[in-house]
Amino acid sequence: MTTPLNNADRSSGTPIPKLVTDLRLTPVRLPDLDLTVAVPRSAEELIDETEYADNERLPYWAELWPSGRVLAELLAKRDLGNMRVIELGCGVGLPSIVATARGASVLATDWYAEALVAARGNARFTLCADLSVAHLDWLDPSPAVLELAPFDLVIGADLLYEQRNGDALARLLPRLVTPASEVIVTDPRRPHASALIDPLVGAGWVHERTSVHLDGPVDESGPEIHVHTLTPSSTGPGGAPGGASGIVGEADPP
Repeated sequence: MTTPLNNADRSSGTPIPKLVTDLRLTPVRLPDLDLTVAVPRSAEELIDETEYADNERLPYWAELWPSGRVLAELLAKRDLGNMRVIELGCGVGLPSIVATARGASVLATDWYAEALVAARGNARFTLCADLSVAHLDWLDPSPAVLELAPFDLVIGADLLYEQRNGDALARLLPRLVTPASEVIVTDPRRPHASALIDPLVGAGWVHERTSVHLDGPVDESGPEIHVHTLTPSSTGPGGAPGGASGIVGEADPP
């Protein structure tokens, strides 16, 4: 897969990234795969008051979140050879890097240009691999990204920390998939997960939720991570929200 939008392509509308140089190296041990990921030393120092005032944007991309580690471990156990994968909200790029290591052709996307720089840099540093990246606004997705759809696998970690994120993703996901695709979202039990799940289930998507107990560093959400697996409706292109009733498969109680 070629890079449809990269950090040097200003004509595409990709924001110009701010330079982030104060980094720490974080080792990540996964099944049959040891990686080292560079992460900004302090995400708080990257807060831009103007961006926050404009759209309440915070540099969540600059953390290696527990949900990202869980997603990376799930991917490390899979053979993804010849699969086309897109990561939404890639941050520093760990799940995308693991998917690349397991044979997938990956497009890593994020709203923050700095995240795209970090993801590409980490792929080069820890895998000596070129990672395709693209700026993606979930509310106004770039035609350059949509033209690359459909993807076999859509992945994302800790995306549902706001209601508006679930609303936007419920509209975006059907545009990225076919009935044969799979979506995996790991989430630390955020209360806004239903904003994504409910509209898709209502459109006929199948949803399964399992839980993973995270060993190692956790955040304020605790050690339990939910793994949401979604497969589209077979009744239309991607199963857009608003269709027939769906099926929900729950592997553990709500």
